[in-house]
Amino acid sequence: MSKYDYETAYEKLEEIMKKLEEGSIPLEESLKLYEEGIKMYRICSGLLEKAQLKITKLVDKDGVLVEENFNVQED
Repeated sequence: MSKYDYETAYEKLEEIMKKLEEGSIPLEESLKLYEEGIKMYRICSGLLEKAQLKITKLVDKDGVLVEENFNVQED
């Protein structure tokens, strides 16, 4: 399990992206930041996938509210 929650990992990813976009960092440090950015991206993606699996919706079926999984339709 990751020590990061979504918000923390996302903020860290944003910081890394800003540093890389500046372009004034030595190559070795840029590579380390890139690797850390990939790690943060994967953490964020994994946490979003888990959250998506938990999302449900209430549907009215003949006057009774029923809980169903919320399916996102992909194009």
